[in-house]
Amino acid sequence: MTEKKPSISRKLLKLRKRAKQKKPEFLRSESWRYSKMSESWRRPRGLDHKMRRKIKGWPPMVSTGYKGPKAARGLHPSGFREVLVHNVKEVAEVDPKVQAARIAHTVGKKKRALILAEAKKKKLLILNPGAQEAGEEVGEKLEEEQVESSEAQKEVEKPKRRLLGRRIIKKEPKSPKEKVEKPKRARKSAKAEEGVKE
Repeated sequence: MTEKKPSISRKLLKLRKRAKQKKPEFLRSESWRYSKMSESWRRPRGLDHKMRRKIKGWPPMVSTGYKGPKAARGLHPSGFREVLVHNVKEVAEVDPKVQAARIAHTVGKKKRALILAEAKKKKLLILNPGAQEAGEEVGEKLEEEQVESSEAQKEVEKPKRRLLGRRIIKKEPKSPKEKVEKPKRARKSAKAEEGVKE
């Protein structure tokens, strides 16, 4: 299902990466001053805000001059252009050499399975295959790891020790026939007991 990245888009991705390296790191204003503020970008909106007014010495603000190359805009990191897909008809229209499909979040399990089957025939890259395809592979790996870890634990398992090197003796739970119910005593408060003693 996965193919090599188109050669043109690989060049564009390199170009975009080079352009991004030249961009400054856009920090939220005053985030370096207060620990409660995260560094994630927020536009300064204050009337007298020095960053908004682009005063010398203050960090740069996000603006259109920092855009990446136009040809590389909207490219997925895999090198393909993203196309949103809702049904099997739309999958047929996608070009597998240049485009990769993303299944819309409103699509249910049945239709998703049909879309995945069609994409497999077409050798089309699906960016979000979902729990059906990815989940099965992950599930098989987890089961194998659990079996291996349980076997390793059985071999290495030693008796647990408490403080001062005393061993813990595991008591087997009693069967329901052996359990004898003791009558519950009514609890008396401490003051009531003192009153009785006097």
